[in-house]
Amino acid sequence: MTGDVAVLGAGMHPWGKWGRGFTEYGVAAAREALADAGLDWTRVTLVCGAQTVRGGYPGHVAGAAFARALGWQGARVSSSYAACASGAQAVNTARAHILAGMADVALVVGADAAPKGFFAPAGGERADDPDWLRFRILGATNPAYFALYARRRMAVHGDTAEDFALVKVKNAAAGAANPCARYRRAVTADEVAASPVVADPLRLLDICATSDGAAALVLSSMEFARRHTAHPVWITAVSTVTPRFPQTVLELPDFATDSAAGTDPAAGTGKDGAGTVRTGAVQAGRDHAGTVHAGTEPDRAGFRASIAAAAYEEAGAGPEDLDLAEVYDLSTALELQWYEDIGLCPPGDAARLLREGATGLGGRIPVNPSGGLASFGEAVPAQAIAQVCEAVRQLRGQAGDRQIEGARVALTANQGLFGHGSSVVVVR
Repeated sequence: MTGDVAVLGAGMHPWGKWGRGFTEYGVAAAREALADAGLDWTRVTLVCGAQTVRGGYPGHVAGAAFARALGWQGARVSSSYAACASGAQAVNTARAHILAGMADVALVVGADAAPKGFFAPAGGERADDPDWLRFRILGATNPAYFALYARRRMAVHGDTAEDFALVKVKNAAAGAANPCARYRRAVTADEVAASPVVADPLRLLDICATSDGAAALVLSSMEFARRHTAHPVWITAVSTVTPRFPQTVLELPDFATDSAAGTDPAAGTGKDGAGTVRTGAVQAGRDHAGTVHAGTEPDRAGFRASIAAAAYEEAGAGPEDLDLAEVYDLSTALELQWYEDIGLCPPGDAARLLREGATGLGGRIPVNPSGGLASFGEAVPAQAIAQVCEAVRQLRGQAGDRQIEGARVALTANQGLFGHGSSVVVVR
C-alpha cells in the first residue's frame, strides 16, 4: 500500500523509577533500536522526538535533545506533543516525511522521567480545555476520572469489581514475562481486592503508576527496507483523530473529552451491536472479501471508537483481522471499555470476553500481551511507541514466553489529554 512504512528496529529502556533524566533513557532506547535495525546512527536522516513538557526546554525540543545526545550528524529533527498520544504523533510525522521522500531512515524516540503521584495538568491555565476544567473545577484527578468510567460500566453493563480485578490478573501475568516491565510479578484477584481503595470502586492495583522509561523505533521507506532486510514489519495506518464538538452526553458529562460527536447524536462514531466499525455519519465496514466500504447507517459511540475506526479504514482491516491489540489500560475498567471501542465485542460484552479468556495470552485475541500500563506505568511520551514495539516483537516472533503464535496483524490504541488519540496498525 502507498501509505506503508517499514519498522526496521525497536528498542526500549526498562520502565521503573530510575532517578535520571529523560534524555538518558531515550538515548538507551534509540541505541537498542538502531542495533536491532543493524544500522549506524549516521544512516538516520530524521529524528522525531515525542515531547515531555516536564523535561524543561530539552523536553519541549525532544527531537533535537535526542539528536544532540546521540551526536550531531546533520539529521533533520521534529518534536511532537500530544499528551499520551505523543509517541504516535511522532511516528506519524516520521511516516509523513518518509512517504514524502524527505527521509529514508527515521528514528522515533519517546522518553519520560515522571513525577511521583498524580499527574497535574501542565502548560498553564486553559479554560477552554475540558480536561483542565475537570481537574480544576471538579478536582477530578486521573484516578477519579477512571472511577467514573468504572461506575458507569457497573451501572450500564453490570460489570463488577471482580471483573476489573481479572484485567489486572491477566496483565500482570503477561508483564511478569516482559523484561522491560516495571512490575514483573503475577497477582491474584484476592490481592487486587485487598489493595487500598483509591477512587471507589477502583483500588490501587486497578490503576497504573507513573514511571520513567523510553521506547524507540527505526522506520524506513519500502525501498530502503527491501534492500536492507527480507522480512520487514510494516506500519499500514496511523490514526491521530480528535473528538467532535459540540459534545453530547452519551458517554460521560460534558467535561469528558471522549464524549460522542456532534449536536446530532446520529453523527457519532463507533460500532453497532454486532461490532461493525462506524466512522462519522456513515458506516465504515468490510464485506466478506475484506473490501472497505461506506454505508449510511450512523450510530452513537464516542471518541475512542473513532480512533480505531480511522486506523481500520486506512489499513483496509477490521477487528476480525487482529491477532493482538495493545490498548491504553490507565485503569482495569478502561481496558474493558477499549474491547468494545476497537470492535472486539458488542457494547456490554467486554467482561464476558475477559472471563472467557479470549483476551489473555493463549486466547482468541490477546490484549496487552506486553503487560500494559498495569505492568509498566505511565512514561507519557514513550507509551504509544512502546505499544508499537510490542506489536513489532510479537509479529517477528521475538516476544519470548508471551509470544502469540502466528501473529500477523496488530492494533495499538490510546488517548491523551486535550482531545488527543492515536491508533497504529502493524502487519507482517
